[in-house]
Amino acid sequence: KPELKTASGILLPDRAAKAQAPNYAMVLAAGPGRRTKEGDILPMGVKVGDKVVVPEYGGMTLKFEEEEYQVYRDEDIMGILQEE
Repeated sequence: KPELKTASGILLPDRAAKAQAPNYAMVLAAGPGRRTKEGDILPMGVKVGDKVVVPEYGGMTLKFEEEEYQVYRDEDIMGILQEE
């Protein structure tokens, strides 16, 4: 069975790799971005309608009218899937 190793060479147990299995999500809303210390706005890396890869654990669960939504910070998004 192949060993799981990080880019820096750290060996990971199987359960650690499974704990970070990615999930896919659709962006339903995105804010304007975050402010720098100087007050400038850094725009979001995603936009409404993007299909993104998010970590299995993390984010915040919000409930509106019996519907649950996951909220992630821009830097927690692992990637954006592109249509071919």
